Amino acid sequence: MTDNSRHNAPFFPVPAENNRFLASEKEEYDYQNLFGFAEWLSEETDEINFSETAPLFICHQSDDKVLFLIAACYLLKIPFISVHEDFSENDARSLKSLIQPPLIFSDRSGDFDKIFSARELHISDSQLNLKGTFNSKLFSLQDSEKIAGLFLTSGSTGVPKIVPIKRRQVLFATKASGENFKPGINKFWLLCLPLNHVGGISIILRSLLYGSAIYRIDSFDSGKVSRLLAENRDFEVASMVPTMLINMMDDSKFQTHPKFKAILLGGGPITPELIEWAATRGIPIVTSYGLTETFAQIAANPILLPRGMYFPKNSVGTIFQPNSIQIRDDKGTKQHIRESGQIWLKGPQVFDGYLADELNKSVFDSEGWFNTGDYGYLNYRNQLFVETRRTDLIITGGENVNPENVEQVINSFPGILQSGVVGIHDKKWGQRVVAFYSTTGEDIELNELKNFLKEELLAFQIPKEFIRLNELPVTSLGKIKRKELIQAYKV
Repeated sequence: MTDNSRHNAPFFPVPAENNRFLASEKEEYDYQNLFGFAEWLSEETDEINFSETAPLFICHQSDDKVLFLIAACYLLKIPFISVHEDFSENDARSLKSLIQPPLIFSDRSGDFDKIFSARELHISDSQLNLKGTFNSKLFSLQDSEKIAGLFLTSGSTGVPKIVPIKRRQVLFATKASGENFKPGINKFWLLCLPLNHVGGISIILRSLLYGSAIYRIDSFDSGKVSRLLAENRDFEVASMVPTMLINMMDDSKFQTHPKFKAILLGGGPITPELIEWAATRGIPIVTSYGLTETFAQIAANPILLPRGMYFPKNSVGTIFQPNSIQIRDDKGTKQHIRESGQIWLKGPQVFDGYLADELNKSVFDSEGWFNTGDYGYLNYRNQLFVETRRTDLIITGGENVNPENVEQVINSFPGILQSGVVGIHDKKWGQRVVAFYSTTGEDIELNELKNFLKEELLAFQIPKEFIRLNELPVTSLGKIKRKELIQAYKV
């Protein structure tokens, strides 16, 4: 586990009450609305004892109410966990051994309150229009060692990987990001990422600490977003996965307005070709590297402007201070400049450990260094080059796919003997999900398999291709040899 007590957390001033807080296509709210909502939430939760293992549970489509709720939880020091709107009852039951939420906010009435024996929270539109002031007795932007929220991340075991994020991590991540770019007061950070991901939630908390504004859209529409960034000077920052930017760049006329600061790219492989494409079109971007465990980006390049390009283009920049990085081989020996190995991190932005303690033994060393599981190297300028993201994890369109979870579902389909799921490089999606499979006899009907998977998996988890093999390559212990499957695909 990491000891970060020696670091002094950065300080952020209270946002001005009359400044913009949030806008969407139909509504606009200021910080008075947020403070009024937070006071109401404080009254609603006055008798509830929240903790790291008893967070407020959110399973709801991304909307203004969820955004208000997450921001208010931070002000009130209420730990929360926000999951995908399609989160299943079975998934919820698997969490019960680790967390017992006392309060549920969900648009699926009757599901989770019974599983967790929890009370339901109801939020009306009128509650978003309440007015209030910053209540220093109730609200806080600091308290660095308290838990801000819990985040689910993909794991390769049956134990749910829950990442407790401390407010310390939020504070250091916000300060480091702001030294590179941030929206001005009353200027917008475009939020088009889901509010169950660290990428979307980090925008909410960073904007709150900056005192700047958020513009939220229900779903990504490349034409609509292109117009906002090209024509409206209230928009200064946007966060996207590479797939979104590629869709916008397909319009040869797309350009950002002259005062626009940057598009923050993350959540998937960023190719040098995409960087070059953006540079030649005059689109300012920031390429970065981050994990759920570091509360999003912990390394980034300076804003990429056509008149001042950084090199080399395939670097994700330098690690934010005061965090530290080491590259080690598989035996734990520190590597030299330009030698590849596993990426290890340490510092105040790195989490202190998974909620399930048995997951921590293999990822922390005795000095508190965290093994990310990613591979890369450093150059003489300490710029980081990421070669392979977590060994088996597939990142497609900014979404994380655990191949073992997909395989379990495929293997339950009648006629399937074994399956192996891998990520194949894709120019648009970063990676696309491909499934190899063998059968117990005759080949299966793929349309029936696809319809079956639609009932059991989220859309981004469903393989784009299915390839039949007589036999899948496995180790002596029966583990799928994914590298061999990827090589077989390329042949």
